[in-house]
Order: sequence, then C-alpha cells, then structure tokens
Amino acid sequence: MNRHVNAIAGRLSLRHPQRRSLEILDRITEISRPGKNIDTAAVLEIIRSEFPSVTDFEREFPSLCFALATGVGKTRLMGAFISYLHLAHGINNFFVLAPNLTIYNKLITDFSDRNHPKYVFKGIAEFAIDAPSIITGDNYDQRDPLSGSLFGSVRINIFNISKINSEVRGGKSPRIKRLSEYIGESYFDYLAGLPDLVMLMDESHRYRASAGIRAINELKPILGLELTATPYVESARGAVAFKNVIYDYPLAKAMADGFVKEPAVVTRKNFNPVGMSPDEIERLKLEDGVRLHESVKVELETYARESENPIVKPFVLVIARDTTHASQLLALIQSDGFFEGRYRDKVIQVDSSKTGAEEEEMITRLLKVEHTEEPTEIVIHVNMLKEGWDVTNLYTIVPLRAANARVLIEQSIGRGLRLPYGKRTGVTAVDRLNIVAHDKFQEIIDEANKPDSTIRLQAVVLDTDELGQKTATVVSQSQLATKLGFKPVQVTSSTTLAGQDVAPTFTKPEEQKVAQIAWEVIRKLENQPQMLPTIEHLKKPEIQAVIVKAVEEQHQPSQLELEGVSEKPDFASVVARTVDLVTQQSIDIPRILVVPKGEVKSGFKPFTLELDTLKYPAVSDELWIQHLRTNELEVISLGRGSIEEARLEDYVVGGLVDFDDISYDDHADLLYELATQTVQHLLTYLSEDDTRKVLRCYQRNIAQFIHAQMQAHYWEDVVGYEVKISKGFTELKQSAYTYSVEEPPADYRVAPADKSNMAKYLFGGFARCLYPVQKFDSDSERKLAVILERDAEKWFKPAKGQFQIFYRKGADHLEYQPDFVAETADIIYMLEPKMRKEMEDSVVIAKKDAAIKWCEHASNHAATHDGKPWRYVLIPHDEIASNITLSGLADRFTTA
Repeated sequence: MNRHVNAIAGRLSLRHPQRRSLEILDRITEISRPGKNIDTAAVLEIIRSEFPSVTDFEREFPSLCFALATGVGKTRLMGAFISYLHLAHGINNFFVLAPNLTIYNKLITDFSDRNHPKYVFKGIAEFAIDAPSIITGDNYDQRDPLSGSLFGSVRINIFNISKINSEVRGGKSPRIKRLSEYIGESYFDYLAGLPDLVMLMDESHRYRASAGIRAINELKPILGLELTATPYVESARGAVAFKNVIYDYPLAKAMADGFVKEPAVVTRKNFNPVGMSPDEIERLKLEDGVRLHESVKVELETYARESENPIVKPFVLVIARDTTHASQLLALIQSDGFFEGRYRDKVIQVDSSKTGAEEEEMITRLLKVEHTEEPTEIVIHVNMLKEGWDVTNLYTIVPLRAANARVLIEQSIGRGLRLPYGKRTGVTAVDRLNIVAHDKFQEIIDEANKPDSTIRLQAVVLDTDELGQKTATVVSQSQLATKLGFKPVQVTSSTTLAGQDVAPTFTKPEEQKVAQIAWEVIRKLENQPQMLPTIEHLKKPEIQAVIVKAVEEQHQPSQLELEGVSEKPDFASVVARTVDLVTQQSIDIPRILVVPKGEVKSGFKPFTLELDTLKYPAVSDELWIQHLRTNELEVISLGRGSIEEARLEDYVVGGLVDFDDISYDDHADLLYELATQTVQHLLTYLSEDDTRKVLRCYQRNIAQFIHAQMQAHYWEDVVGYEVKISKGFTELKQSAYTYSVEEPPADYRVAPADKSNMAKYLFGGFARCLYPVQKFDSDSERKLAVILERDAEKWFKPAKGQFQIFYRKGADHLEYQPDFVAETADIIYMLEPKMRKEMEDSVVIAKKDAAIKWCEHASNHAATHDGKPWRYVLIPHDEIASNITLSGLADRFTTA
C-alpha cells in the first residue's frame, strides 16, 4: 500500500469507509495508472478483474462511483482523494462538480477557508505551505491560469452543474466554452488539454443524464470519481443502478457502525384516529413533535454539560404539503394559542414563495440554524431542503405531507442523520432522530421491516402523561463555586441553577471580584504539586503571600474605586477567607499518572482457540454474487480490494492486523497459528472453495471472534512503574441533570414511592454534601447518603472525569467513576455500593483493582505531606441501612 494512504488517513482522521475508499483508489492507480489517450475498454477489464461490481464506466473515460451513506463524510473523502492523487502521483488539476447552488457554495467554503471547521485539507502539511488555488464558476474568466503567481501548484475548479444545465438549453454551448482573452482559447479547451485533469462529481445521481454533464464529458479527464449516497437514477421503469460502483457503504451499515443517528418512528400511546379530522391529527402530531423537541433540547444540554461538550440547539423540521399549507402552519405556530406563543420568533418558512429581502432573511436564518445564538427552533419547508443542507442538530421531523411509507422514510431521514459530535455518545436522546408519524406509524414500521428495506427503524411510543411533564436541565455546580458567586457558562432558556438559595460568602461586589480572582490563581496552582501538594498547604503564610501578590497584579479597580468613592478591598483578608472556604468545601483529589519505567513489552501467549460455536454455513451462489456485486459487507475488502489470497490463513491474519493492539511484526507466528486452527476447523465441514468464500464474506466477524479470545492471553512485561503526581488537588467538576420542573428536589431522608425508577428523582436538603443536589441510581445509594450526612465531614458523588481512573476491559481502557467520595476526620473513602449478585462480576473486579491502586498511590502522596489516607470500600447493596455507621461499613468492606 502507498505510504501516503496511511499518512492521509491519519492526518484527516478518516473513518473506516473513507479510508477503505482511499485504499481502493490507491489500488486502482497501482493496477492501472490514469493517463490521457488510454484504452478505456482495457482499463475496465483490469479493474473488473479485481472489482467485479464495476461492469461499465458509463462514460468515455474511466469513472468510478464510491457510494457512501449520508453522514459518513463524502466531502472530506474528496479532500483525501485530491491529497492522495497530488502527493502520490503528482496530479495537480481537479474539476469538482456540484449538483446545485447550495452544495456549490458549501464546497467552495470547505475547500478554501482554512479557518472553517470543515476545511477538507486540515492536517495536510503540504497544503498548509502551498494551499490549493480554488477556481470557481464565478471567477474562472477573470484570471490567467498560466500565471504561476495567481495559481498554486494544485488547482481545484469548482463548478455548479445546474448552472451549466441552464446555459446549454436549446443546444447552446456553456459559458465556459467561450473564448478567453488570457489564453486565446476557451477555458473549457484549456482544461480539456491538461494532461492530468481528474473530475470529482458530488451527488452524481442528481445529474447523470443532464445535458450539462454531457457537455462536461468532453473535458475527457484521466479519471472520474463519483460520490453519492444513492447510486441509482430514477426512470419510468424504476430505479436503474449505477454500473460503476466500486465501493458501496449503505445507510444500514453506517447505522450499524454508529456513524449516523439512529432513526426512530414515533407515535402516541394508545393513539386512535377514529373520530379525528385530518386537521386534528395534524395539529396533534405537530404539538407532540414540539413537546418531544422540548424534551430532547433538555437532554442535549444535560449531556453537553456532563461531558463538557458544546451545547447543541436542536430544531424541528415540519414537512408541509405546499406553500399555502406552509403559510397556514407558520400562522398557527406564531399564534398565542400554540404553546403560549413561545415559538412566535423561533420559526421560519422555507420555500419558493419567498422573494427579495424575505428570501435573504430566510436563507440567512436557515444557514445559521446550527448556531446556538440563532433563535430558530422550527423550520417549515416544502421540498427545498435536499442534498447539501448538512446540519447536525435536526432531531425531530414532523411529516405532514401525504406520502407512502417508503417515501416518508427515504425523504424524511436523509437530512437529519448527521451526528453533532461526529460519533454516537451512548445517550439515546443525543443519538436518535425522531420521526413523528402517529397515523403512519405501523405502515412505516412494516415498510422498514421488509427484507429489501435499506434501514431498520426504532419504535418510540410517547406516554401522554410524560409528554405533559415539562423538563429542564439543572446545573449542580459545587457549593464552593456558588458561594464564590460563579455562574455556569452558556445559560439557555431551559437551564436551572441548583443552590440559588445559598448565600454568597462575599456580599460586597469588589470583595467577590477579588475572591474570584484568588480562586483562579489557586486553580493554576493545582498544576504545581511541588508548591501546593494538598489543599491544606494553602493555609501556609508563604503560599497566601504568593496568591495575594498575583491577585493584586490581576485586579482591575472599578471606576468608583478610582474616584475614591469606594474603599480599596483588603486583599490579604479576602484571600485568607477564600482559602478557608476552599479548604472547607473541597476534598484533596490528586491527579495521578502511572508511567512505565523503560521499555514496555507486550503480546499474546500461544493458546488453543475454542471454535465449537464458529459454524458459518456455506455461502450460497446467490448470496456470493450479491456480496461480490455490492462489497456491502466490506469483508470482501481485504485491505487491497477483492483479491484472491494465496493461502486461506491470509484472510484471517488480514482481519486480525486491523486491530490496534495487534502488530504483525511482533505477532506473526501466533497469528498464523490461530489462523491455521480456524481454517482447519472450517475444513472439517466445508470444502476448500466454500471455506474461502466464508473467510472472505465473514472475515471481519471471524477476526472479532478470535480477537475476543486473545484478550484472555494478553501479557505485558514492564521493568516497573513510576507514579507521578501532576496535580496536588483537582477542582470539583460541575454536574448536570434532567429533572421535572413540576417536581421540586425530594428530601434525601425520605424514600420515594417509586423506587424502581430512582434516576428520575432529584434530591436535595443536604448539609454536608459539596453539591446542592444529587441523583441516585438506587435506594441503596440514597440510604448511603443518609449515613454520610450523619457520619462524614463532607461527601459528594463525583462527576464524569473527576478522577480519571481507567480499567482494562478486553482491548479497551475505560474510565471508572466511583459512586461516592467521603472525608472523615482521619480518612478519605471511595465508596461503591453494588448489587450483591454483581460483586464477583469481572468488570466490577476490574474497576475495584484499578481503584485500589489509585487509593494506594493517593495515600502514599498524602503520607508525605501530612494528608489523609484513601480507602476503597465495595459494599453489597443489602448491607446498607440507616442504623449502620460509615466506620462499620468501612471496617467490614474496605479492600484497601
């Protein structure tokens, strides 16, 4: 494989299907180098011999289609293609076709704006020094392409095919064919004469048979690269599949791999349309869609605050029948009777009925709908939002246009599948796209379940009682932050701050300002454990002197202070009071790094595979042809295309080396031993030919099967480990929860009526907790909180990322977050209540072992600085009762 493939894939952070596409392009250029005046038929036979799905280029030049599902990243792949062809083969001239004005403008931005988050060449060092020159359909005739001072070494031409289509109506020639004063020939002829022009066609299904593309074909590039999510064109006889698809990564695969949202069709519990008029059904769907949207908005904010990600503002897409219907919906949503008029200024109508200034405002708001400061939360549209409108914050779709189930599925979900954080989060509300379809619910489910359906849909049934409950995000920052007067960043309309009844320690504005500066200085001292190994060291006079000096340097006096109206704050006194507050409202949690000494050696011990359950049947001829035609399972892609391996064992080894923890150079002998065991097992019930087909079709699955067993035989040889303390203590992270606005925080001392759903309750009323409110996963946790309020000096439930303790699960290193931390007069406890039946679970034990090591290192650090030791306590849930003391639990269940 060309070395540039690995480099580009790494620099651009390509996903698997993008990398696979790049590998295929690399293989194509290896077996048939692109060039002018080549025998197209001969090239087709060469490519077809390795990629049987390519039966015809369907053009007068070699052209290949990469069919990647919406949301996987076709634009970034184009950037990867251009980078590869330039760096590996010295190709400098590219012609990019966009299907419409929206995508045309987007491509210009993505290819030219280096500060844009979606800049396609970010990470390509060669283009950082010598950026490609972008020539567009609007400026090509204003520049001299022969002038080196105006053009970089790589030239990317971006044109809008829909504009060219309009220019060639009636048999006319496109404007690009007109004579250029700079070069004495048309720009079209100039491009056609280039020896290395490569054409990239975005959303190529949109213009395959257009007059404009027939004119563009005359450019006769050395290679065409088509990208689309739908590799077929509609005709009177139905869908006609492309004949040049070399790689097909369908939506179902993207969903299975977690690259897009999980679509779900939504209905109301016990929905019965009998007796309801169409208008009443429509209104109910619209209102339920907005209620669902409000719930999703809260869940998105809660997740963002918990994970320290940017807050995503979701919006609802309402699909109207026509422009008249859209206007009626707009009037309804803007009325006082629709959610008390809350959405009057948060809705836009997007369709062809708008002109002039109205159209400009509509487009401006539509293009900014992802921005949190843009108020739009509902978009009404009639068929205007097609390819190129690549938003990531569409979470609810309400289709109100009559259509059959298949059309609803295909047209509705395409625009809403992109994920806001680029990957699934594991949080249902963040990862799901909702399609509200009360009256079409069963029809859509049945359609999605058909064998030929491209996707599977989740089913969501809304509980009418839960729909009526308004939720919000409550931010629970530490009592310390609240007492110092800090507020959470980016407060939204659905944000509530817990502990607002807590009185600030500093009531004078100038003193509060000084105290906040002092806290920022203390936070910076976190990273200097030699100077500040524990919080108690803040009380030392020399440390406070350093803080006072830094505060005085950073403090900007107010205008009143400058004028002598207000007195200058007593910096030393405020710093001393701030230090007292910090020591009272914090627990010493050091940041511990465990790094190996010297060289680390690791590997896998030889072992015998357990293969009894590996029983793949022989692949039928029909299924085999389907696999070969589509490459759908990607198991046919053996790293170098659909190549026949010389040895059956090579299929197994090829799959195993894709795992990050397996090095071919270090593990080759073991890999071939395991591969031999696998092949011999398959040959016990399959012929050699059938074994080859099974290995090709299920290569990835078989590799995963073997890799899972290898984890039990992993070994690591390290001379020793060195413990480093990078922070003497760490600031308490804020937590965020979703809660029902109608239900105030419950008293932690009282068990709720419904103990089966503890996670829905928010508890408050604490005196010794370092946060104003907490949530508990079980009633045992609530009971433990009662004990801690009585027996501990201070306690809290840590937010994600507070400790950064990691445990090994298979090949992965996952973060462990303990349930409770409590400090007493002489010990700090890390407490983990656990169901008794889970006490011996392998994951629980792995977490326990990691926590015990952390506590050991933290105790050693504390011992050298007169601090308190740490102890890990794993408690069976049924041993927790209000009459049990903390010391009693610790004596019985401490493991370190």
